[in-house]
Amino acid sequence: MPFREIPMAKITTDYITLQQFLKLENIASSGGEAKILVSQLDIAVNGEKENRRGRKLYPGDEIVISGKRYTVEK
Repeated sequence: MPFREIPMAKITTDYITLQQFLKLENIASSGGEAKILVSQLDIAVNGEKENRRGRKLYPGDEIVISGKRYTVEK
């Protein structure tokens, strides 16, 4: 399945947590929902499976959530 690049809002800080990212991209509406989704969705950061909602994401990181690719930009 080919990946589709999805534009995202640029971050203004040095990093963003995976939980904040899920909320920013409207994948989760709250921190509690993000916690549940991190355990249920197929999430990879830079090609490695990720299940920590506090994972820090930096500019240039690639996140794939259920086949959709995102890139963190500053």
